[in-house]
Amino acid sequence: MRVISLCPSNTEIIEFLGLTELLVGVDDFSDWPESIDTLPKLGPDLSIDLDQVEKLKPDLVLASLSVPGMEKNVEGLRIRGIPHIILDPQSLGDIEKDLLVTADALNCPERGIEAARKFRGRLDAIKAKAASQGNKPRLYWEWWPKPVFTPGKINWLTELSEAAGAENIFKDIELASVQTDWDDIRSRTPHYICIAWVGVRRQKVQKELITARPGWNEMNAVKNDRILILEEELYCRPSPRLLEGLEKLYDLIHNQKSPSSSGLSQF
Repeated sequence: MRVISLCPSNTEIIEFLGLTELLVGVDDFSDWPESIDTLPKLGPDLSIDLDQVEKLKPDLVLASLSVPGMEKNVEGLRIRGIPHIILDPQSLGDIEKDLLVTADALNCPERGIEAARKFRGRLDAIKAKAASQGNKPRLYWEWWPKPVFTPGKINWLTELSEAAGAENIFKDIELASVQTDWDDIRSRTPHYICIAWVGVRRQKVQKELITARPGWNEMNAVKNDRILILEEELYCRPSPRLLEGLEKLYDLIHNQKSPSSSGLSQF
């Protein structure tokens, strides 16, 4: 089959299924695995070149609604009669289900069953380790700095925090994404500040931009150097790679000691 993916998380689902060789085109932001680097790029995920998609004669397009504005791509595919499925995972369970759905659409359901089994096994393994931890650190996640956006209750990062034996300080707000401000964050007294700016590589994020915020030098997370600059591709995309992010987060908050503190037993 000839397959096209219109967003990074879909491309990563295909790789997790072991079917990357079926891809004949991807969106501009898909950057993993490296083997897709030579494929035709079809535009940014909000402005896909549907003429080029059509020219590639796909048997199936993996569309998405994970970012507002992607509806335009889906409508364009429908109008042109291009075969497609739509993925819109909002949770780790949705990602597991999408492995099954995608494999079924590609006529290899057994791959989906095996991939979902591996996904669930890795997730359960971390949850079991986290359950034995006495501490449950409070995490502040930052998706964007100006204006400040952070995940709320209806988001995979809240679920991922719980799986790692921690909690999202904004889990009380029934939204997927919450716009807030620096004073509100400070008042919630996070133990860790987790920075994963959407679309911004980790290497470009300077810790000084965080510590210089008014009043933040009084926060224990800053005093104890518990500012985690994380890979956005492991935390901001609803794909199986979130498991890699989860495993890394677990190690960072439970197995490593901050250089300016005596360990995680003291918040």
